[in-house]
Amino acid sequence: MSVGIFILDDHALMREGLKKIIGLEAEFRVTGEAGSGREALAKLNHCPCDILILDISLPDKGGLEILREVKTMKPGARILFFSVHPEEQYAVRVLDGGADGYLCKNSAAEELVPALKTVLTGKKYLSAAAAQELAARRGKRRAGPAHERLSPREFQILLLLGAGETVSRIARKLNLSVSTANTHRRHILMKLELKTNAALIRYVIEHHLSV
Repeated sequence: MSVGIFILDDHALMREGLKKIIGLEAEFRVTGEAGSGREALAKLNHCPCDILILDISLPDKGGLEILREVKTMKPGARILFFSVHPEEQYAVRVLDGGADGYLCKNSAAEELVPALKTVLTGKKYLSAAAAQELAARRGKRRAGPAHERLSPREFQILLLLGAGETVSRIARKLNLSVSTANTHRRHILMKLELKTNAALIRYVIEHHLSV
């Protein structure tokens, strides 16, 4: 029986490239694809999915938000994050959030199939370098950058604030009340020991973070 794979990436050419790689493996088949989070969630309601390949940066919903929703909708599905961002920025966070693996897009040609086979067995997939980083950070969690202590939602809002989004726009984008978004902003400022949005933007730039 073939393994159903759903691809969520906002670039059509990237989805086509992934489908070609996956199509070379007899045990895998692409059961669906989407270019946005909302489209994916609608399709996943009636689409078989053993593994979701998930881009961390999407136009409407953040990858971490999609991760939580898919884990609720399809608790047995494996989630493989697929991103242009270096592993040291996001791999630890997404694995702590419940993901099964993290793969950089520039390694897709060589590593996609091994990554899919690894997460299918229930193991986590990371490059050797990222695995060492994960072990080191978990061993001394408090010694890392302050943003690693943010919750997934707070981290998502930090990135949006760092990109210049206002609290009201963030609230609309994430389907939150303005009051809730403001509460998250206050918690972020407190945890990062910052005072203003301008300071948050500087923090995001200095730590090379991006949406």
